[in-house]
This record gives sequence, C-alpha cells and structure tokens, in this order.
Amino acid sequence: MHSTLPVAPASARSEAAPKLLFLVTEDWFFWSHRLPLARAAQDAGFAVIVATRVHDHGDRIREEGFILRPLAWKRRGDGLIGAVRAIIQIARLYRAERPDIVNHVALKPIVFGALAMRLAFPLGAWKPARLAAVMGLGSVFSRVAGSRAARFRPLAVALRLAVRGGRVTVENPENRATLARLGIKPARIKLIRGSGIDTARYQPLPDPAETPLAAALVGRMLRSKGVLDAAAAIRLLRAQGREIELLLAGVADLDNRDSLSEAELTALGAEPGITWLGHVADVRSVWRRAAIAVFPSTYGEGVPNALLEAAACGRPIVATDIPGCREVVRYGETGLLVPPYDVAALAEAVGALAGAPARRQAMGQAGRALVEREFAEPVIVAQTLALYDELLRETAGGR
Repeated sequence: MHSTLPVAPASARSEAAPKLLFLVTEDWFFWSHRLPLARAAQDAGFAVIVATRVHDHGDRIREEGFILRPLAWKRRGDGLIGAVRAIIQIARLYRAERPDIVNHVALKPIVFGALAMRLAFPLGAWKPARLAAVMGLGSVFSRVAGSRAARFRPLAVALRLAVRGGRVTVENPENRATLARLGIKPARIKLIRGSGIDTARYQPLPDPAETPLAAALVGRMLRSKGVLDAAAAIRLLRAQGREIELLLAGVADLDNRDSLSEAELTALGAEPGITWLGHVADVRSVWRRAAIAVFPSTYGEGVPNALLEAAACGRPIVATDIPGCREVVRYGETGLLVPPYDVAALAEAVGALAGAPARRQAMGQAGRALVEREFAEPVIVAQTLALYDELLRETAGGR
C-alpha cells in the first residue's frame, strides 16, 4: 500500500522526514494492531520509530525499515520503582528522538507517555503532537463512568490529564461517550473503528465439510474473554445430544492475572468435544475447520481483531452484547448477541446456528461485506493518516 500524506512545511519541522513514534507495551501488540498503519505512514514519508518491550518480533520490526527502541517495562506489574524507571527511560527517548508525532497506544502507554512527555519537554518548551489511541476501556471502567464520582477516580484523572492538549482515538461509540462523561472534550475524540483488516489475506472460506461441526474462540486465553463460558456452553450442548466441538486458539498470558494457566488449558483440551490448539501461526487454518466464531467476552473491547478476521473469512459470530462486539456483530445480520455470563443463551445461539447452514452462510456473507465497507485496512489507514496530517498542521501552527 502506498499513501500520500501532506506534511507541515519544512520551516515548521526538521529538513529530515517527519518522525512518527509509536509507544506500545509489547512488540507482538504493535505487530498485530499497528503494522498496516506504520507501513502506510512510512510510505507517506514518515520515519517510523517503535518503542516497546521486545520479545519475538524485534527482527521483523527492523526488517520493515522501522527504528526499534527496546523498553524495559511490562504491560502490568512494574511496581512503583519500575514505573518511575520506565517513565524516565521514555522521557530520555523522547528528548533524543524529538518525534513530530507520538502515538501512545492503549491506556498504560497513554498515561506513562504523557508523564514522560512532561519530563522531556517542560512547560513552554517545544512538544511533539500527541495522539492517544484508546483500544478499549474495560467493563469496569465503562460501568462506573456514569457516576459523578467516576470523574475523580485516579485512573480517570490520570487519563484526562494524559490526553490534555492532544487528540484521542476510540474504536467504538460507547468508549467515546465514556471518555466524554469523564471530562474529555468530545471535539478532541475521533472514532476510528479498529486496526484495519487485510481483506486480501483474509478471504471468505467455504462452510467446513468436517463433522462434527466446530465453533472456535480465537484470542488470549483469559477468563474475561469468555473461555470458560464457551467451554460450558459446549458441554451443555453435548449433554443435549448435539455433536458440536469447540476449538480454543490462543495461548496463556503469563503477564495477566486473568489468564488461565497452561495446566488449566490442557485439562480443558482433554475434555470430550474441546480442543486447545495453543498458538496458531495462521488463524485462517482455524476458520477452515470452524463454522462458527464464538466470543463471549466480558471485558469491554475496542473492536476485537479476532471478530474482524472471522467475519472477513465469512464466519457468523456469536458474541456477548458489549461495546466492541456490537461493532462487528449486527444482531440477526452478521451474527447473534447474548448477555454476558449467560451460558444457556450462549449455548442456545451456537446451537441455533449449528443447525442452520443457510443462515450461517447468509450471516457470513453479511459479515464479510461489513468488514470490506467499514473495517478494511485502506479505510482505517486513510482515516488515521488524515488525523496525523491534522496534528502536523496544528503543531506547525504553534511552533
């Protein structure tokens, strides 16, 4: 993909290419959620810098032509000393690189990055343009946002201060409304739905011919992703004599206290009708086997990539009726929505689609059309590049 993006005049920035710095907790998250955008920005003339904790994707990030700046932090559990060290390290990086735009991706980078910005560029000094990408607020944050006291909760205050003077992107209307209730000016919030799906890679697949019919849950193996509810729904269906299987595609997340352990996942995979696949390098192989996508998350998503990939492959979806899932699952059109924690309703919805191949096909086609129309990479990338252009122009005007 090659894009063109107008940039600020040379008098307002350095003669070199404008610098775009992504601050992300983990290299795999950058790779799965920001790679298409980073490639397009590079094509548009940006020098792209990726600041993140490096695990398995460092070489691939460098091979893309991006500048990689490893960070010694975690998604959670840094502790006070670790948090201070991380903020100081990020501040030093900002001073050294002097990026034109900093894109803070997800809540921790938004807060830590804003604190680092204050250290790196004191009041009155030049500052990069800032974009805070909210990838999801979680169910607890969303529930308390309607109360008067919510605006004064520590995270709400930190988030409000972190985005002051910058712009914010959210992935669904509910998160936009939540941020507005927490005191962030609506004019500074931009709705951009998701990270973009490569619709050439994720092509519609025929309904699997394998029997028994399989449903699949793709994602990190977290309790809040509904893994245990999905397993319970399959047990219920099989107890009713329905030969339906469940494929679990994903790994334990050792940095997350909400994660199932490998021992727990191994035990689940040993049950009749349940298979734990572990890490799957190419998720299309899952959708060749599974006729239905299940995603009984209770977390409060942005827009889950797993649902977009399933829809792009022509799979109907059964998901919980929560923010994020509602963006992809249009009830009765692209899938079915069920209440969170309601195993009986989940089983009923999966069973209904299992017995209706024509309905599955129609929903799969509608889901594919929705992805092409609203969630494809060119759509999301164009919206974000236009926002980068606005940020460069705003910053140029103030320099």
